[in-house]
Order: sequence, then C-alpha cells, then structure tokens
Amino acid sequence: MGKKNRRKRPAEPEPVPWAGSTPTAAEVRDALLAAGYEVARGVPGAAKKHAKRLAPGLDLTAELAEGAREAGQRLIARVCRGGWLPDDLDQAARRHLDEFARSYVLDTLAAHVERFAPETLHPGWRDRLAGVGATRWWSEPHLTQWAAKHILTPAEALTTVVEALGFLLTLPEVTLVLPVPGTASPERPVHHAVDEKKLGRVRALLAKAESSSFPEEAEALSAKAQELMTRYALDRVLVEAGEAAPDVPATRRIWLDTPYVDAKSLLVHVVAKADRCRAIFDPRWGYVTVVGDEDDLDAVELMTTSLLVQATRAMIADPAGRDRAFRKSFLVAYATRIGERLEQAAATAVAESPDAARLLPVLASHELKVESAFSTRFPEVVHKSVTVRSHEGWGAGREAADRARLGD
Repeated sequence: MGKKNRRKRPAEPEPVPWAGSTPTAAEVRDALLAAGYEVARGVPGAAKKHAKRLAPGLDLTAELAEGAREAGQRLIARVCRGGWLPDDLDQAARRHLDEFARSYVLDTLAAHVERFAPETLHPGWRDRLAGVGATRWWSEPHLTQWAAKHILTPAEALTTVVEALGFLLTLPEVTLVLPVPGTASPERPVHHAVDEKKLGRVRALLAKAESSSFPEEAEALSAKAQELMTRYALDRVLVEAGEAAPDVPATRRIWLDTPYVDAKSLLVHVVAKADRCRAIFDPRWGYVTVVGDEDDLDAVELMTTSLLVQATRAMIADPAGRDRAFRKSFLVAYATRIGERLEQAAATAVAESPDAARLLPVLASHELKVESAFSTRFPEVVHKSVTVRSHEGWGAGREAADRARLGD
C-alpha cells in the first residue's frame, strides 16, 4: 500500500538546469511548456511554482520574453490547426481564465495570424479577430510591455503565461468552420450576401421583444420576426435551387452561458431544426455546433439569442421559480414547446407558399444536403436526454412558450 501511494504522489520539481547562469530562450521555452503541461494536468500550484523558479529576479530578461513568445506561438498554431476560431478562444478563455491570461491568449493569437499574407486569411477570420479585439498593440518584446500594461511583477507575469499555456494545451480539436490561417484561397467563394435590410427588420423586432416589459407585446414581436425569417428563407431556397453550384452547408458554434447549459442547448436544437439546420451540443465546453446554410445560421443565432433572453426573464419572474429544479425544468419545457410551435409554423409557411409544389422537393433536397454535411462532420452522435425534476417548472415553461405564439 505504501508503494502504491508513493507512485501516486506527484514528483518533486527538478532543479532548473541553468541554475547560476542565464538560460537561453530555447531553455525558457521548454521549461514553460513543461510547466504548462502540469497546469493542463491539474497539478495544484504548478503555475506559481514554476514562475518563481523561472523569474527569481526583478526583471523580465530578453531570454524570458523570447522563450514565452516561442512557447505561445507553438501552442497557438496547434490550436488554430485544431479548428479554434478567435471568438471560440475568447469564449473559452472567459470561462476558464482570468482577464490577464485571457488578454495574453488573444495577444498570442494576434501575433500568430499576422505571419500570414492577408490574401491567405479567410474574411471570416479577419472579422472575428476584430470582434474580440485581437490586434497588435505592442512592439517587441511583447512580454515586457504586456506585463507593464497590466502592472504585473515578473513572477506574476510568468504565472499568467503558464496558466495561458496550460489552457491552450487543454483545447481539443473541434470541427473546422473556416480555413486555417495561411490556407484560404483568394478564389474561395463567399456565401450569398445577406439581405441586410430584411435582417435589420428582424433584429429590430427582436430587440423590441427583448426590451419590452409586456409579455404579450414581446410575444407578438417575436412571432413577427420568425414569420419574416421563414418567408425570406423560403424565397431564398427557391432562388438558389436554380443555381448550378449552390453553396455547401456551413458550420457555426453558438456558445451558451451557465447555468443550465444542457437545457439551453435544447432551445438551440429546436430553433435549428425549424430553420432547416442540424445541431449538436458539446457539454465539455458549453457550445452548440450548428450545420446549415449561412443565412439559416444567422436566423438560428438571432432567434435563439432572443428566446433565451425572453425565457430567462419569464423564468425569473415566475413566483414559483426559486430552485434549480424548477428553473431547469422550465427551460426544458419552454424549449420543447417552442420547437413544436416553430415546426408547425414552418409547415404552415410552406403550405401557404404560392410555389408550394415546387418548394417541397427543393426543401427535401436541401435537407439531404444538410444531413449529409452534418453526418460527415459528426459521424458518431450520442443522443442524451435532459432530466426534468419539477412538474411545476415543466408546466410553467410550456405556458410561457404557448404565450409566444411563434409562427402563428
């Protein structure tokens, strides 16, 4: 038993190989990566322990700065090849790191991307980089200026660096949504331009619904927004059906905030299904991947965001909604009933279309295309149910969804 316990005990840190001398940048890089691996494995206090060993003095030397840069660039390149986008990194960092480490990750990403020629960077990457503020603001060396910007001591700065590296090491490969930096082709086709005027009307209706303090008004505004999106989508499907080379389905990740992410993911799923998309939830990181046409993905994201705001407000306002069981059951019931009504609304919109006879085979073909793309990206899907433990919460959630009258 004693031997077994000794095998489980974490090994004592090895002495710094350059004790008494100045380390090279390569030695610092390797030491930081080793420290990052310990953090990724969950070793308590690993970041602070290694930071103190690496920075015993009061200055961040050029070797420390260069070693940190090389370690960060090695890991961020792997993460980008693994399918992570700027907004994904930002969302995950917000959930697992403090603001200092998050800023270091985004700076590391900005330095990585600037290595590539602009024409080999997909426009979607540029938009996402700007959206999270990942831009170069420093001159070399980055570590020194970054630490000064955040008023960190050398030990504090290196602790944060190790935490950021450990975080990057935990990121698994995800579905490739956009071409990896450096691989995009200038001739790569871009999806059809969104009708910003129509999309603007939808956004305005949903914004009013979210800000309204009157449930009936919010419900009517949401219903009108869904009606506009459905009509627009059906018109677009007919137009694109006559094209020789329609766009292949795209992929998007929608991140969900805690708590009740599994219940919230169900709402994304039912909205995606009503909008001719497929969705799959990753409970480890709290996001839903949706596959479908770009415009349909816009509709899913817009409607889901608005419905989550409205559902949360209705849930909190319910006098019975004080415990977790009630609130989770409320959200599950709300999503289930919204899904039923959205499907009914979509079927009605198709039936009432003046081109219904032509529309049905086109929609069937579209469904096969999305299903094929989804199956290719996710060949092994595990279906899981969401447990409901509050009868009152279930009933209240369905009532709230019934009042929405979406698609009627």
